[in-house]
Parts: sequence; structure tokens; C-alpha cells
Amino acid sequence: MKLYGEDNPAPNPRRVRIFLAEKGVQVELERVPMRERAHKSPAFLARNPLGQLPVLELDDGGHLSESVSICRYLDDVSPGPSLFGETALERARIDMWIRRIEFQLMAPIGQIWRHTHPLTAALLTQYRDFGESNRPRIAQIYAWLDDELRERPFIAGDRYSMADIVALTTMDFGLFIGVEMPPGAAAVREWHERVSARPSAQA
Repeated sequence: MKLYGEDNPAPNPRRVRIFLAEKGVQVELERVPMRERAHKSPAFLARNPLGQLPVLELDDGGHLSESVSICRYLDDVSPGPSLFGETALERARIDMWIRRIEFQLMAPIGQIWRHTHPLTAALLTQYRDFGESNRPRIAQIYAWLDDELRERPFIAGDRYSMADIVALTTMDFGLFIGVEMPPGAAAVREWHERVSARPSAQA
């Protein structure tokens, strides 16, 4: 297998690298430099017509894209405890939290990235007011998440899971583009420090 990805701060390829580090799985890595538009080249579009990273090339020549889907596949074919849950309830809760983080936090952070950041200015027509309008929503989500994390050590329960990987990469990407964690979100900050200290977070 080979994983096509990009270096930090790209959040989605980083999700898979953190997952691999947590599982102790070795996969060949090939960087696709996004600033050079390599992910839009004909050769790469043959692997993923949407021109998005990451992409996992399988041993039979097939390809999987979407970071969570790649990690689900690798979780199923790799030994060790599952990062997607061991019981039906655990799997459902982790899936619920992955979707919550992606829809409630990553989506508005993505709008700020697309519509306010200088690195994306050449890629689309930016509507800065729209981009900035997402900041109050992000602050609300951080306040809600802070309440949740007062009750447990990790995003989806008592142990580290794929939901924590999705949340960490989302928040770190937000910090990269200037979306800070609210000062009052103490539980979120404690969680962030705890998961950032894991060796896998350096992947």
C-alpha cells in the first residue's frame, strides 16, 4: 500500500498519519505538494478525480480516498485495538463525534480558510464578511465542546479514538489560520494538551 498525502498543516492527510502512528502500522508515504497543484495533475486525478488528499493506493491497484474511510479500512485490516470502537455502542458514539466535529467545527473553520486566508485567495472568489461570520459559531461550538469534555477524558468516551484524531487535526488547522480556542474553554485546552503530548501527534 502507498499513502499519497501532504505535509502539515494539511489536516486530512495528517489524520491518517496520526492514525497509522497510533496503530503502529507502516505504509509507504508519497508527498503530493499542494502548493504546486500536484493534486490537480492528470496523474493524480487518475487516482482521485476530485483532486483531494489523502489517497490510499491498495495492493491491487485500487484507490481509497476520504481520510476517515481510509482509516476505517486500515483499522479493519490491522491488528490491535480498534480506534473506531469495539462494541456497537462504542462504534456509534465515535461515529457520532466524528460527524459532529466535521460538521460543527471543521465546516466553519473551512469557510474561514477559504474566504479569508491569503493562501486561498487565488483559488476562488473570497467573501471575507461571510468567512468572518463563522467565528461566532465556532466560539459557540467550543463552549459546547468544553461542557462535554468536563465529563470525560476524550472526545467520545474514556479512551482515545478516531474522534480525537479528527478533533485534534481540526483544532490545530484552526490555530494555523488564526482561529484560537476561547480563553475560557479550559477543558478543551486540557484535552488538547493531553492529546498533543501523545507521540502520534507529531506525525
